[in-house]
Amino acid sequence: MRPAAATVALGLALAVGTPTAWALTRPEAAAGPSLDRALSAPAVPSPPPAGAGDLPPVTVRDASPVAVPASPPPVRIELPGQAITAPVDLVGVAADGQMELPEDVDRIGWYRFGPAPGGPGNAVLAGHVDDREQGAGALFPLREVSPGAEIVITDATGQGTRWRVVSRELVHKQALPLGEIFAREGPPRLVVVTCGGPFLPEYRSYRDNVVVVAEPVADATP
Repeated sequence: MRPAAATVALGLALAVGTPTAWALTRPEAAAGPSLDRALSAPAVPSPPPAGAGDLPPVTVRDASPVAVPASPPPVRIELPGQAITAPVDLVGVAADGQMELPEDVDRIGWYRFGPAPGGPGNAVLAGHVDDREQGAGALFPLREVSPGAEIVITDATGQGTRWRVVSRELVHKQALPLGEIFAREGPPRLVVVTCGGPFLPEYRSYRDNVVVVAEPVADATP
């Protein structure tokens, strides 16, 4: 049975071990609209860059109902502006009720019980920020991502989709709006999460989560 999305905890030990360079250069706690606003506002696809071509032609479709195929799962995430590139693994829920994550800090997990990128609702990807032995993880630079940055998701068919960051916020793990983050309905959004904020030695983890919300870029194909 698939667990309810609202029960999945992102206030998990996304980092294990000792803090790295986070405390040396702390970024601003937020950029763009608040997380609540970014997750509740209607998503409007970003227009393609200037010169990307004319608008696509209007197509006519049969009104008969058809089965909607499931979206292929993501296999890679890239943020060219932050030199982030990492393979994506399908993950579920751990025995303690928390979202599973790949042990390798250079890999990212996609919550497979939720939407795939491009489908209705929020596709949630998360990964470790660092590790005592492995060092900084693939999502370590996520704390510096600004609104307007581009994210590229490649799926299992080799197709890529582009997303534009609209919000980045540092949120206390106990205050994460899990219901909104794991929403399975609404416009397509991408939510990328890792750890951040001060390191708490008694818990061997960070106090907060860095949450980035992105919306799809409009198709530029003529």
